[in-house]
Formats: sequence, structure tokens, C-alpha cells
Amino acid sequence: MAAAEPKTPAGTAAARRLARSCWSAFWDYETPKVIVVKNRRLGIVYRTVQLLILLYFVWYVFIVQKSYQDRETGPESSVITKVKGITSSENKVWDVEEYVKPPEGGSVFSIITRIEVTPFQTLGTCAESMRVRNATCDSDEDCVAGQLDMLGNGLRTGRCVPYYHGSAKTCEVSAWCPVEDGASVSQFLGKMAPNFTILIKNSIHYPKFQFSKGNIENRKDGYLKHCTFHEVSDLYCPIFKLGYIVEQAGENFTQLAHAGGVIGVIINWDCDLDLSASKCNPKYSFRRLDPKHVPASSGYNFRFAKYYKVNGSTTRTLIKAYGIRIDVIVHGQAGKFSLIPTIINLATALTSIGVGSFLCDWILLTFMNKNKVYSHKKFDKTPEVWPSSEPTPTFCRAALKTWACWGPLKSVAPGAPHSPGQHGLDLGPGPCPHTSTLRRSKTSSQRAPCKPGSGMT
Repeated sequence: MAAAEPKTPAGTAAARRLARSCWSAFWDYETPKVIVVKNRRLGIVYRTVQLLILLYFVWYVFIVQKSYQDRETGPESSVITKVKGITSSENKVWDVEEYVKPPEGGSVFSIITRIEVTPFQTLGTCAESMRVRNATCDSDEDCVAGQLDMLGNGLRTGRCVPYYHGSAKTCEVSAWCPVEDGASVSQFLGKMAPNFTILIKNSIHYPKFQFSKGNIENRKDGYLKHCTFHEVSDLYCPIFKLGYIVEQAGENFTQLAHAGGVIGVIINWDCDLDLSASKCNPKYSFRRLDPKHVPASSGYNFRFAKYYKVNGSTTRTLIKAYGIRIDVIVHGQAGKFSLIPTIINLATALTSIGVGSFLCDWILLTFMNKNKVYSHKKFDKTPEVWPSSEPTPTFCRAALKTWACWGPLKSVAPGAPHSPGQHGLDLGPGPCPHTSTLRRSKTSSQRAPCKPGSGMT
């Protein structure tokens, strides 16, 4: 006799049938239960929350923030500057070539307003500045030959010599002599400086939207030769007086010119490209950038030298310059309608309106749920389904459908007849057409009878 074919274990077959049934039940559709609560106070809370959320999205998100637009920040920018004007000090007339540093006309430049001049410096030996640490001395023993102080002016020779004025002595150094403290002369250039004019040419480009614009209009009538900036009548005449810039920054010109400082000229291009290009205009603002209330870091100065020959020897004039540094800063953002952010924000708005339901459910079940009336209406409890040791093919789906037999409860008067599918709180559940193939468990007497032949496959 032929050997009998091995049988598939019963547990494996049942597991496969259960998996197929669960996969089929996975695609079923379920709908929530809706309860209408006739309570005016709760209704007012619900509609108020919805209205506030709606106003937030309509006014702030869509109107103020313009979240329906695709945006680009930080435009590509170029800045060219040009300064004009002359001024004078005690014994000299100064023009642009002398008081503007650097002269290239970039976005950062300085206008010299006060100088301390040390003329006729030559290489030699002289007394060190008293500002240098450990520079004072009483005898040669206090000065070490060959010592180099990185904050000093030169290499020490080992001698102790009289200072430039007074009875004090300092160590002698090999350096450009005389040193700065010994012979500097101060000159003020700020007398005419408030009338200096500064032309600021700025062009921006937003590559995402292929949009470009500048702050000068294309005119051929010589407009720029006789205009100065005014935010209403001459917005596209970017010629500013230095005094106007300092005033708009809230500073005193005389004090700023004496100690120096840094002023920022901020140009903001905030453009709504859903409108015409004429609505995209620059906005100028001015403020001081260095911390004027911190003595250690306020003010602005730098040094430079002019070299020349005197009787064949190299000579220089050292200039310590105080001035007003101008930093032109350009920033902005552009926006244009885009379908994707519009859909995303609309979906967010519609979803957020549902917050009112969660809030009202919490109020309903926490503060208004006397005698658990609303809890019984809102939540339906179904009995557990106990399958046999070998699950049937329809077990998984039938278990998921048990709510059909133990579903929405309706109050039925005692003794009233039941229609098919009707359930009562006092008479027990009615017939169920969906669970006839369920095997009866130990609690089968508590389950609803099902119509024969109505099982699900």
C-alpha cells in the first residue's frame, strides 16, 4: 500500500484561514456614530471655538502671513556707493579722495571726521609711549635690551631716557620716531560733513521667480543731478545726506563725528509678486550698529600712513582716523501664489476646526455627564467573541462585524413587539443576519440568534 501523504497541521491551516479572513476584513469601511446634543450652552462654546479658529486662519495665516504663497528670502544683491562733498580742518581742505576709505565705493565705507596726526616720523630711536605697560623707568637697569613688547612701538635698546614732556622717563625703543603719543596733533573734519551726499545704487534679483529690480528709475531728464531722497516724493532718488542718515539713526552728529561709530543703512525689499512690479519698492531704515553704551567697544577708528622722502630718507605721516562707517545691508523676501502651500494650509485649517469637537466632548463628558447619560449614548459596548479552537474562515470578519448585533441601542417599551434587527434594552438583542456562522461559546445563551444561512464568506 502506498504511504499516506502527510497532513498539514490543523493549527497551520487555521492560521492561514484566519489570516485570509483578517486581510479581507482589513478593507471594510467603518463610520463613527453621531449624537446630536440639544444644549445651547455647549453649542455656543462649539461655534465660538470654530469661529476663532476660522478667524485665525483667514486673517492671520492667509491675509497677514500670506501662507498661500511660495516664498524666497535673501535676494541676490549688489551695492555701489559714491560720496561727494568737501570739508576743511584747521589748516587744510579735504576732498573725497582723502576722507573716504576705501575709495572703491562698496557696501562698507568710512567717512573720516577727525584725525590725530603724527608728522615727520623716521626710523630711529626715541622714548617709548607711556601708554605701554612697564614702559616707565628710573634707570637703565629697568630696561632690558632686545625686549619686544607686542603692544609697544618698537624694540627696546636698554636705555632709560626722558619722555617728550614732563619729568618722567621711559625705556628707549628703536622704532618710527617720534611715537604717536609724543607729537600727535588733532584736527576736526566734521564741520561740513553733515552736508556730504551719499549715492547708494542697489539692484536685487530673486532667482526662484526670475524677478529683478533696482532702486533707481530709468529716467533721462537728469533727475538724479538735482534730487535728494524723500520717502514719499523721491523714493527712487537714493541720494542721502550724511546728516540725514545720522539723524534718522537717532544720534548726535557732533558726538558721533568726534568718537566715531558704525551706522547701518538697511534696505528691505518685501515684494508681493502677485501684484504689479511697481508695488515692489525698497524701504530704508537707519540705526547705529556699534554698542555706544559700552566704552570698550563703542566708537570707530583706524590708522594709516603716508610715505615720502625728505633729504633722501624715508619719512611718513601717521594718521589715526576717527570716522562714521556706513554699512549698507540688503535683505527681503518675495512671495507668489502657489497651489501646494495653499492646499496644505487649507487642509490644516479644516482639520483644526475639528478641535472644537474634542473640546466640547471633554466638556460634555466631564462637566455635563450627570448619571452617565451621555456616556451611555456615546459609547456602545459589544460582548467579546470567543472562537472555537479551530477558527472558521469567517471568524475574523464576523468578529469585526459583531457590532451589527450589539450595535446602536434604542429604548423599546416593555412588552412592545420587535421588528427584525431591532434591539431593546429590556428584551435583549434581536436577530442578527451577520453572525450565523459563529460557533456558540459558553456564553452563547447571551448572544443574539442569527438567521440560518446568512453567514459571511
